Amino acid sequence: MDPWYRDEVERECVLAGLCCVSLPPQDNMPQTPPLTGILVSGGYNKNLYQSQSPAEGQGYGSAGLYYHDNILVSGSMEALIHHLVPSLDYYPDRTYIFTFLLSSRLFIHPYALLSKVCHLCVEQQRLSDPQADKIRVRQLAPKVLQLLQEWTETFPYDFRDERMMRSLKELTHRLTSGDELYRKAVHQMTQVLIRKLTNLSQYEEALVKIKATATDRLTVLKAKPQAIQRDMLSICNDPFTVAQQLTHIELERLSYIGPEEFIQAFEKKDPLDNEKVMFLVCVCVCAFVQCTFTSHQSLLITAAGMNMSPVSRLRKTWSKVKTAKFDILEHQMDPSSNFYNYRTALRGATQRSRTANSNREKIVIPFFSLLIKDIYFLNEGCSNKMQNGHVNFEKFWEMAKQVGEFMVWKKVECPFEKDRKILQYLLTAPVFSEDALYLASYESEGPENHTEKDRWKSLRCVPESQGWWGGGVPLLHSS
Repeated sequence: MDPWYRDEVERECVLAGLCCVSLPPQDNMPQTPPLTGILVSGGYNKNLYQSQSPAEGQGYGSAGLYYHDNILVSGSMEALIHHLVPSLDYYPDRTYIFTFLLSSRLFIHPYALLSKVCHLCVEQQRLSDPQADKIRVRQLAPKVLQLLQEWTETFPYDFRDERMMRSLKELTHRLTSGDELYRKAVHQMTQVLIRKLTNLSQYEEALVKIKATATDRLTVLKAKPQAIQRDMLSICNDPFTVAQQLTHIELERLSYIGPEEFIQAFEKKDPLDNEKVMFLVCVCVCAFVQCTFTSHQSLLITAAGMNMSPVSRLRKTWSKVKTAKFDILEHQMDPSSNFYNYRTALRGATQRSRTANSNREKIVIPFFSLLIKDIYFLNEGCSNKMQNGHVNFEKFWEMAKQVGEFMVWKKVECPFEKDRKILQYLLTAPVFSEDALYLASYESEGPENHTEKDRWKSLRCVPESQGWWGGGVPLLHSS
């Protein structure tokens, strides 16, 4: 292909938000392993440009990078950063971009990484030189702009940091100076990024309002404990409809989780997240309210809620329940053998979703705590660095593979019609404390032995001012 013609094609494709053209692969390119879910931009080709790094099947390729069977397994941080930066004849594999941007934050803050990327682009191509070759700048611009677009699309929350935005503005200004078409492409990219950050801020504000509403409803329930029963039954008594609305809530929550948050989860995690849903299930049962589940996430925590003591002790209630289907579902969430049954079902659901024709069939919502646990133990079980100081990139390939699957799952649009009343209830229903649950359980079915009678008596004697309701929390909260 004529070099001039190729540059013009690249230039036009950047404006359309596409990946430009696929250039012929180089024989010596060390191929990165495919990661499910990395191709989050439909118009992008995974291997836009092929590396010209001279690497054998095993050994050192470009300085500071080590390959085994043509797969990058380790490298110094500086070499890995250089491997991220495009040049006139090189563009990094997309799987590498995702994996490095995901994992590098364990070693370097995103704003510092972007600053280094900007510095390398400016120095390598002499962009700071007033006499810089304008042709070289035009040839490099599509590749750097694509890298920036992939970063802003896949890790938009990095750019909540003003330092990130400053570096982004500085580099794009150097690349687009004097070229109106490139400026339009940058403007479009920036507008998409700002829209994503605005939506996130609005969602966080909505969660704060939901929490306040749940607190207000808890105050009402202190005065009228049976209100939750009448409220839920009057809204909906169809378990399938409730399950669909739970799917709306879960997919919305997943859509706002950035891939980088899996790395941040290593440092802190709120153990109350699942407890809140389990307690809500228990509240519904003890107050004679029908409840249901949808997805692996809701299934497991609902089963856990049904097995909490205030519910499991309700013998008369359980005698009226056809438990055969519940037993099947409970078997699926059996924790033995590291949740073998659940993992088998999840693999089947994942395979089906890849070939599904409808959004309903594409929905895969994993049990989130177990997903976090798997990634956590992967992080804990493997060292971040080798003995020679290299970054252990094999570990991060596997980590990116797991997070990449999640990136696909969270992009599915919920096909069910929203029911505002049910959603409002599920989002704002207050959750009782453990003592309040036991009291509701005893009110539903009286205590059967001396231990239960003594506890019932002590709970009834506790003044409300001392807050046996005090453990109530909203189903969803601002994270």
